[in-house]
Amino acid sequence: MNDPVVEKIEEPYKPSASSPPVKQAALTFIFFTILLDVLSLGLLIPVLPTLIEQEFVGGDTVRAAQISGLFGTTWALMQFIFSPLMGSLSDKFGRRSVILISCFGLGLDYILMALAPSLTWLFIGRILSGITAASFSTAAAYVADITPPEKRAASYGMYVGAAWGIGFVLGPAIGGLLGGVSLRLPLWCAAGLTLLNALYGYFILPESLPKERRASFSWRKANPLGSLRLLQSHPELLGLAALFLIYQIAHQVLQNVFVLYGSHRYGWSPEQVGLTLTAVGVLAVVMQAYVVRRTAPKLGEWRMVMIALIAGAIGYAIYGLAPTGMIFCLAIPIFSLVGYFGPGLQALMTRRVGADSQGQLQGANSSIMGIAGMIGPGIFTTIFSWAVRTESTVGIPGAPFYVAAGLHLIAVVVCFMIWPKSKETNPEVTRPL
Repeated sequence: MNDPVVEKIEEPYKPSASSPPVKQAALTFIFFTILLDVLSLGLLIPVLPTLIEQEFVGGDTVRAAQISGLFGTTWALMQFIFSPLMGSLSDKFGRRSVILISCFGLGLDYILMALAPSLTWLFIGRILSGITAASFSTAAAYVADITPPEKRAASYGMYVGAAWGIGFVLGPAIGGLLGGVSLRLPLWCAAGLTLLNALYGYFILPESLPKERRASFSWRKANPLGSLRLLQSHPELLGLAALFLIYQIAHQVLQNVFVLYGSHRYGWSPEQVGLTLTAVGVLAVVMQAYVVRRTAPKLGEWRMVMIALIAGAIGYAIYGLAPTGMIFCLAIPIFSLVGYFGPGLQALMTRRVGADSQGQLQGANSSIMGIAGMIGPGIFTTIFSWAVRTESTVGIPGAPFYVAAGLHLIAVVVCFMIWPKSKETNPEVTRPL
């Protein structure tokens, strides 16, 4: 919508001189970059706590759980701190160099973790992993660089959302199989995949941000708090960022209590939990790679976001209410509609900043994810432990999911408040305030 606050309208999107096959190869590389990064992270999910327990803390399960939680919080903290830096560096020096350095660095870091002789070295490796995995924000900015605004929602679904879904479907499954051979084998596999991807990118990935569209670097923009100031550059951008934070906090319930919840309430075995996660992941991939791409132009980004928030509220509520595992699984197709959220929100946000600030924007978004990753686990694990403890007279194990559903309802209200009242024309600004 037209807004007097907008300082300068960005020039219309102009396709690069790259031929369509070159552009398609670049997008394919971005897809595999995100896929392999997520796959590598997923490989560690089933083995890292066991590795800590068996090799570093002498079989002390409680101590292993505490350290695993510390590792997860530290990883999110590194994302919060370094994602804005990576985004700002990519705005200054281009996307290609930042992506490749991050990929090479992540591969070497996995080697360090595979060789770690002590818990201290493993912790250092986890810190470095959080820093180098901040390339996600740069990869998202790359997609914005080479995709016209009206096609960004579909591109984010196809090349970013689908990669995340596939990575989290295959990663834990493969990691579990490899961990059965050796607990350190998944780390070596993650290192090999990441380094091969970096080598492939070195030969195939073109630069997406021309020198004339790059921004100057400043520490004011590159630090987490400074990068978040970008969110004040458009009257709707801050509201969209609030939606993103609420959504990410709610999403932490799946990562932190789903396994415990399924085992406690339904008596699911690890295999049954894995199959359920696979079903969730497969539907997420179908949603991102097929449904979003086909329906995004018809629905529009605002409706995509609203559908996702409402579906998430319904899905989380059913997850919490479901008396049997079968009813829980019946809610998965409804919940899969949250797949509209990421592509729709990313498209709306990227329209509201200029080409020279896309990296900074993605860095700010990654910082928001880091904030959610630091506060969400404590919220939901505390609620779950309170809800199921034997001395509790309430006894509602689904309480964490009710809280997640409530957060989605709050987000629905926020979305109504910031939804443009006039016809959406989505001008793009070039300078943050």
